[in-house]
Amino acid sequence: MTTSPDPAAMRLAIEASRMAVAAGDRPYGAALAAPDGEVLLVERNRQHTANDSTAHAEMVLVREAEARLGAASLQGATVYASGEPCAMCAGAMFWAGVARVVYAAPQPALALMQGGPLLPARCADLLGHAQPPVRVEGEFLADEALAVLRETSTTPPRDSP
Repeated sequence: MTTSPDPAAMRLAIEASRMAVAAGDRPYGAALAAPDGEVLLVERNRQHTANDSTAHAEMVLVREAEARLGAASLQGATVYASGEPCAMCAGAMFWAGVARVVYAAPQPALALMQGGPLLPARCADLLGHAQPPVRVEGEFLADEALAVLRETSTTPPRDSP
């Protein structure tokens, strides 16, 4: 009997979200797994520390995978995201050839907890209608990911550079 790599890979993404908070960034992480389930790379949000508004965890993951592992590493891969990917990240994963996205915390819950600007485009709506479509599975271990956000909401935010 084989076990799914999903729980372990998602927990790596959630742990990366904790690392992002510790570094002064927003609480998001992402992990890249090859089609066989092997985790190839884990990255975190770097918006504040990189002074880059596009440095969402999934964007950093795609960029680093291409730079370190080659573009082929993303073809047919799965991305595990601690939060539902935004439209920008969904587009980047599509163009990179990612075949499957699994996210933990859903966008409506993230918006409710964090407030601020909202781009209300759901990942499954964007990627499910793409050609070729990308499989999107959501709210996997959402409570664990949302716990990181709850922890950070009680911590005063660090100033961005």
